Amino acid sequence: MELDQLLGHYFGDHDPDTAPADVQARAKERIAIDFGIERDPARRFALWTLMDALDFAPVPAEAFDKQPALRAAAERYLDAAYRIERYGEPG
Repeated sequence: MELDQLLGHYFGDHDPDTAPADVQARAKERIAIDFGIERDPARRFALWTLMDALDFAPVPAEAFDKQPALRAAAERYLDAAYRIERYGEPG
């Protein structure tokens, strides 16, 4: 799954910030529903990272409660994102 494709699919545009509030709300609801029913681990993780980027992802322990490998990957992702946010991009 590519980010541009996901954004275009859910928001109708590649910049969700430019979408009207009602479009953003519907898109987030659709993403959450798709995340809940997705069975492919890679697609599920991609949807979760999109939700995290949009600030509405559940914590890894809840999102991947029955998938320990994905839970660990999500926790590593959050750790890396935190380090980048706090210290800047690795040089």
